[in-house]
Amino acid sequence: MNRRTLTAALALAAGSVLLTACGGGASSGSTAAAGASGTKINTGPDQHRIRGTKDPKAAALLPARVRAAGSLRIGVGAESTPPLSFYASDDRTLIGVEEDIATLVADTLGLKPQFDPLSWENLFVGLDSGKLDAVFANVTVTEERKEKYDFATYRLDELAMEAKKGSGWKVHGAKDVAGKTIAVSSGTNQEKILVDWSEQNEKAGREPVGIKYFQKASDTYLALQSGRIDGYFGPNPSVAYHVHTAGQTENAGTFSGGGKSVQGKIAATTKKDSGLVKAYAAALRKVIDNGRYGKVLARWGLTAEALETSQINPPGLPRTAN
Repeated sequence: MNRRTLTAALALAAGSVLLTACGGGASSGSTAAAGASGTKINTGPDQHRIRGTKDPKAAALLPARVRAAGSLRIGVGAESTPPLSFYASDDRTLIGVEEDIATLVADTLGLKPQFDPLSWENLFVGLDSGKLDAVFANVTVTEERKEKYDFATYRLDELAMEAKKGSGWKVHGAKDVAGKTIAVSSGTNQEKILVDWSEQNEKAGREPVGIKYFQKASDTYLALQSGRIDGYFGPNPSVAYHVHTAGQTENAGTFSGGGKSVQGKIAATTKKDSGLVKAYAAALRKVIDNGRYGKVLARWGLTAEALETSQINPPGLPRTAN
């Protein structure tokens, strides 16, 4: 689904207008959440971003070549995925929590953020080739990735179960999904967790999980509203944003993206031994301590994913068998 049609499809699926700009000006883009106590999210091009101020100690950690360039080349996801990284109501301006946090880091290092939207695989190609200095694109720290990249963490990696509003359903583990029909994206960590839960249920003599796959977000939400599925298991930021803006669903449970093995963490990613990771971590610690980081998460409804500090290369998701 291209970026022009994504938000419209979600709006139709939810039965409400999710991302319609209010007023006639180009900067008008506040989204009123239907049934969500009038909460608004600005989706216009004029974001009034929370900005950072240069911290000389953090900036001193930058390699000389980056200081001389005066800018930070940042890769972000090209797919329109609210609230992570997506296009504003003008269909040109990149907005989202990833851009906001990356901007804070660049500001704190005294650099100008320069965003480059790329497909998932090309984000890593960009780091490998030296085209990019950093990637802010919901990248989870994994043991395998740590062989090639350095990480400075800035959010928890959380998954969430989304259910129809008023369902009263709460999910804590395998037994809570026994006999339920749940949509999930193929090849994801949440799919692995859901399959594992289903196997646990069968071993315990409970009903397995009915797992459904949809190509489009609109199809998933239509199925949820019609009762054809009981829930959608996806990334917490996307679930939180949809709950926040549509007002017709609710969060039935939140889980680590690493399952029980490790608490997953999202991190600023750079080529291993590029000399940048210490500067990123220092900048992130600065904005966490001065409260600007918390304000950014709050404006996108992601306060629950806040970290107390930024870590460099913490334990990551374990390697898979293959």
